[in-house]
Amino acid sequence: GFAAELETDGIASNTLWPRTIIATAAVQNLLGGDEATARSRKPEIMGDAAHAILSRAPTERTGQTLIDDEVLEEIGIADLSAYQYHEGADLQTDIFLDAAPSR
Repeated sequence: GFAAELETDGIASNTLWPRTIIATAAVQNLLGGDEATARSRKPEIMGDAAHAILSRAPTERTGQTLIDDEVLEEIGIADLSAYQYHEGADLQTDIFLDAAPSR
């Protein structure tokens, strides 16, 4: 894959997935409207997780599938409540993940 192919060039290749659905137009319009959006996290969680990944040296991690909240926990961000779209709502696990959200 890309990770092995680009490693000698000092380029990392990873994927980043959200633990929960993200409050986007697609969620609002196609996955359940206001109810689904309320059970989402804000898009900023993906941006912050991507920034954390891209701030590392490419030699630190490559060829991995990463989950947004796990990446943030690794850099010391344990309280993810600021990313919740609707405070107190039960978060909906992303449709591509099997595990229930624990955060």
